Amino acid sequence: MAQCSTGLDGVFLALADPTRRAVIHRLGRGPTSVGELARHAPMTLPSFMKHVRVLESNGLIRTAKSGRVRTCELNRQRLALVADWLEEQRSLWSDRTDRLEQFVTEFEEKTTT
Repeated sequence: MAQCSTGLDGVFLALADPTRRAVIHRLGRGPTSVGELARHAPMTLPSFMKHVRVLESNGLIRTAKSGRVRTCELNRQRLALVADWLEEQRSLWSDRTDRLEQFVTEFEEKTTT
């Protein structure tokens, strides 16, 4: 569990920044070059590369260099960590609210009879 938590923490850290979320969003349509990704970011290329490194070091993207062009590709399996965690949380809270609703309904029935 601790190992999974560490990975999940890194993914959430990487996704906490709007620039990195925009990169993930764009890569959802398919691989593209760092230059193309950086073109839409309001910062210098070296600053943008720091965001790319955070995404890559947390396993959300893969990069490959061919000549002078570095291409980024989304690692969808890594995003599955977030989806799995969110589903777990959704299930947990759904069960809790169901129990609360049952408790309130039973309480109301007891007090009205």
